[in-house]
Amino acid sequence: MLENLSKKYNEIFSDLKELNEYIYANPELGRKEFKACKVHKEILKKYGFKITDNYIGIETAYLAEYSSGKEGPKIAYLAEYDALPEIGHGCGHNILGTTSIGAGILLKEYIDKFGGTVYVYGTPAEETFGAKVDMAEAGCFDDIDVAMISHPTGKSHERSGTSQAMEALQFTFKGKTAHAAGDPYNGINALDGVIQFFNSVNALRQQTKNSARIHGIISKGGEAANIIPDLAVANFYVREATTKEMIKLSERVKNCAKGAALATGTTLEIENYEYTFKHLVTNETLSNLYVKNLNLQGIEDVPMSDSTGSSDCGDVSHHCPTIHSYFPISKCELTGHSIEFAKASISEDAYKGMKEAIAALVMTGKDILENKEILKEIKEEFEKAKKELN
Repeated sequence: MLENLSKKYNEIFSDLKELNEYIYANPELGRKEFKACKVHKEILKKYGFKITDNYIGIETAYLAEYSSGKEGPKIAYLAEYDALPEIGHGCGHNILGTTSIGAGILLKEYIDKFGGTVYVYGTPAEETFGAKVDMAEAGCFDDIDVAMISHPTGKSHERSGTSQAMEALQFTFKGKTAHAAGDPYNGINALDGVIQFFNSVNALRQQTKNSARIHGIISKGGEAANIIPDLAVANFYVREATTKEMIKLSERVKNCAKGAALATGTTLEIENYEYTFKHLVTNETLSNLYVKNLNLQGIEDVPMSDSTGSSDCGDVSHHCPTIHSYFPISKCELTGHSIEFAKASISEDAYKGMKEAIAALVMTGKDILENKEILKEIKEEFEKAKKELN
């Protein structure tokens, strides 16, 4: 099979490379990925996929589908293509989406042979307003048998592990302006509220678990040193290992803000400024299958991902069996969300890692298509995990 896959991969590689490098050169922020979405759909149409535009009402989302016309498993690959402000594709979503598309195209042959359907979901804005959240809430993954995605990383393949649940919170403190030297006693300092809030959060850290992550910035703190600021804003991410633990921690952080407002005489507004993500639940049966298919390519060392980041892929994993693996794009470790990471995504090392990841994704899909027992085990594990979540 590997020989056949390699041959088929070589036939489509020039299209994949062109796609990857076009998106790299044209980075777009979440929900504004019009160029990336367009070229994604064009290549999928070229290889026989039926396209649904503006999927679930999101302009830069799509669903690509290729069906055998025969009953069989429904296999989904998830494609991302949003970039970061200032540094472009510092998370490598250009090559991530390309990898998912390559896997979808190469699985077609086995869909024709064994039956079933392969989907490629175009999922915008993973960095902010993750479309997978909307799709999961709309039930788009409820009848999918397995969902897979592989993300670029440093120097080695990594098996699917966990991602943290995350809530993005904006805290707006409001006060009253006054001359900071002439009559400060007539003002109410909104910035004092924010500073007191930060101090309370820092005091809270001693009583949080090692898995907790609370990090924020002051996005607005006043206009001039001689004016008591009447408006100050802090943006925070609150993360924990599970969704339940994140919700508890988030309430404690909110209480820190409420206490700070009370202490400083300010008023407080709390809102979400980006989407909330659930934690990733890796389906280990599916993950073991993927790792086996890396092993068959001679890739023996596949450590568990130890990411403490968050992803809207977590929401998908609460609706269907899911894995979120990683593939190498460099011979050395890389810092994510960096210009160096972006540059590495179009390197020869990146294309080698991409080829290996595509092969593993396709071989895993083929295993599921031809072996009903494997899919049964995957689903049994998912149903057990789902009960534990509830």
